[in-house]
Amino acid sequence: MNCEVCQLKELEVEHFEIREVLRCILHTVMFHRALGLVRPKDVDLELFDITYVQCGDVELEKKIDEKIDQFISWVEKHPNKKSQICLSFYEVKSNKAIWFSNKVERLYWEQWYINLNVAQHHKPTSSKSHHSKVIDSEGASEERSARRAAIEVSLREVLFQIIKFINEKKDHIPPIPSREGISFPYEIAIPSSSDTTFGMDMIKRMLQTGHPTMLS
Repeated sequence: MNCEVCQLKELEVEHFEIREVLRCILHTVMFHRALGLVRPKDVDLELFDITYVQCGDVELEKKIDEKIDQFISWVEKHPNKKSQICLSFYEVKSNKAIWFSNKVERLYWEQWYINLNVAQHHKPTSSKSHHSKVIDSEGASEERSARRAAIEVSLREVLFQIIKFINEKKDHIPPIPSREGISFPYEIAIPSSSDTTFGMDMIKRMLQTGHPTMLS
């Protein structure tokens, strides 16, 4: 089965920016892959001058927030590591080739890789004079503003990358499943505590077993 993969541009973020950035990206993809009637909800980011759209589904919001919480916990335990989240859409097929088997297979048809590099910033030392602290504070403020503007530009580029992929890649989308729900079956995979690497290793395991190492 044809599985389209989209590697999104890597974003360098600080710890306190992770939640907003991931919500923005995950909800944008989910909105554009939504089924049937949705209640679009505009959301303004608090940290950046960007507005994105959610499906307006409470369960979906809850599921995404739970995964983000798990990811943030992983980041805290693995500082200074580049990290990746994979959002996958799949079809559910029962394997009738094996007698007396109720085995259900997940056939993946689209995967989105969100790449984050969480920056670690050093705390200032407390031995400086008040005057030098004021100068350093002003310089740090300018640097922070410039960095925030750069992240905003990069996040916009990621959103445009999503829209471009959505508009260009359509032939691989399966028929709409006869099930209730806001979206196609999906899962959000984050690095596990035992994973030293993520991404290509996960793809290799999926190709070998038909199942990812982490199921939602």
